[in-house]
Amino acid sequence: MFDPKEFLAGLPNLPGVYRFLNAAGEVIYVGKARELKKRVSSYFQKSLASPRTVLMVAQVAGAQTTVTRTEAEALILENNLIKTHQPRYNVLFRDDKSYGYILVTGHRYPQIRFYRGVQDKSNRYFGPFPNSWAARETIGHLQKIFRLRTCDDTVFSHRSRPCLLAQIHRCSAPCVGRVSEEDYARDVDHAAKFLDGRENDVIAELNQKMEAASQARHYELAARFRDEIRMLQHIVSGQAVESAGARDADVVAAVEKEGLWCVTLAMIRGGRHLGDRSFFPQNAAGSDAATVVEAFLAQHYAVQPVPPRVIADAIDDAPALAALLEAIAGRAVTVLTRPQGEVRLWLEMARKNAEFSVASRLAAHATQEARAVALTEFLGAESPVARIECFDISHTMGEATVASCVVYDKGGMQPAEYRRFNVKDVTAGDDYGAMRYALDARYRKLAGGEGKTPDLILIDGGLGQLNAAVGVMQDLGLATIAMVGVAKGEERKPGLEQLFVAGEEGARRLPPDHPALHLIQQVRDEAHRFAITGHRARRGKARTASRLEDIGSVGPKRRQRLLAHFGGLQGVMAASVEDLSRVEGISRTLAERIYNELH
Repeated sequence: MFDPKEFLAGLPNLPGVYRFLNAAGEVIYVGKARELKKRVSSYFQKSLASPRTVLMVAQVAGAQTTVTRTEAEALILENNLIKTHQPRYNVLFRDDKSYGYILVTGHRYPQIRFYRGVQDKSNRYFGPFPNSWAARETIGHLQKIFRLRTCDDTVFSHRSRPCLLAQIHRCSAPCVGRVSEEDYARDVDHAAKFLDGRENDVIAELNQKMEAASQARHYELAARFRDEIRMLQHIVSGQAVESAGARDADVVAAVEKEGLWCVTLAMIRGGRHLGDRSFFPQNAAGSDAATVVEAFLAQHYAVQPVPPRVIADAIDDAPALAALLEAIAGRAVTVLTRPQGEVRLWLEMARKNAEFSVASRLAAHATQEARAVALTEFLGAESPVARIECFDISHTMGEATVASCVVYDKGGMQPAEYRRFNVKDVTAGDDYGAMRYALDARYRKLAGGEGKTPDLILIDGGLGQLNAAVGVMQDLGLATIAMVGVAKGEERKPGLEQLFVAGEEGARRLPPDHPALHLIQQVRDEAHRFAITGHRARRGKARTASRLEDIGSVGPKRRQRLLAHFGGLQGVMAASVEDLSRVEGISRTLAERIYNELH
């Protein structure tokens, strides 16, 4: 039996992470603390803050702690443990590392492009941007105004004439010397100032250059500066909101409706709104706004950069949060919970966006529920059709055949449960054989009692593909699962699909506006997208892989020597056994093997 008093007696007054476990040994909650003893003791008082906490504490059958050096280290450890254990009483946010940046490389003639990934100190990064289209739109504006190159360095170094972007005045063509290094560096500097929110400085500089060019009677150059000024002014005036009071800040607002919580993050950089993103946490039912917002901030800033200002509502202890974020960022961070003036507009805007996102999500859920009910009625199923798995086959003339399986459950697609199967030992172009391979690979474990049983299996194809799938399920002893083949209609027009239900003769059709058909089309189209994406990746890999990689005893060093000696794979293909044996590290026996494998 778990004795809270005995456990609390041994806790230190140090920062760290604590974990509560239930009777089955499962982690049901992970938390961090500045002082472990004080924080953990608060859970075992006579009066607790919320019914949710009371319910959690009633299930605690064990506890574990880990001491850390600082509270910032505890925050990072807490975030990692939450990802690992997915505790049922933690408010969980999806781990999103997909924020993009605008990259300006450290090249002599810098390239500007959208970037995600590890950052290199030799380059400059501007952002983050909450979505890719906002960053790409900004890059498009910078191309029009400053004509910076977007091509990769390998393309840049091998150009002999200007590309199409130079011809349409989106690039100054530094690759062929149409712009001096000094002028190009000036344009890069102006772009960087614009991205830093110093567009007024850029406009002032351009005005001076325009007047100087005009006085020197360089009217074409003056006209170019005039056009750049006009475009910059147009972009600045097109900003929905602009504030000098919050140059760089993140604004966080939380809204709840009908038990669904939404947290909206608005990013402000250089006083301009770069966009926002909405998050819908798991396990948030029954929580209050402070719990949800603080859970988001902790999980978000454990992996994302901390801005100088964080503006958020419903925070209980703003000074403590500011101190924690300062420890993570290594600089001063201001946390505002009751902003005034212009800054308050940002928070109101974020709250309105959160309200709109919640309403949209609830409306979408209602639509999906109606579609699922309609599909259940169409099939005449005794129980609701909640989980759907759909299969599709993709190949090019039998090459690189890939089967996809996508999952619809809980009112939406579940990408984490998608699977692809590289079809093997099946005759090229045999779609029926590929379908049998995919279903056998997917459901063999289910036949042994492992995995989730779908309520419906959709097969992208006609009666032949469906019969092949039915045969596999009968062999596995899973013939009771409902199955439907979805064949494209005349001229492959949406709304004219033929539906073949396993166990029935002939095809059935639904009206184009029928909710059940819309759900079938949604899942089928996702299976097709997922299959063709995997097929293209597999085909591309097969076509770019070196045939030398398939030859035994020819490792990376020998491949490199062969390719360097003969100038590429074609040279290796044309070489004789004697020529191959002259390469360092290639014996006569190995040369014969290489020659035979290649021919």
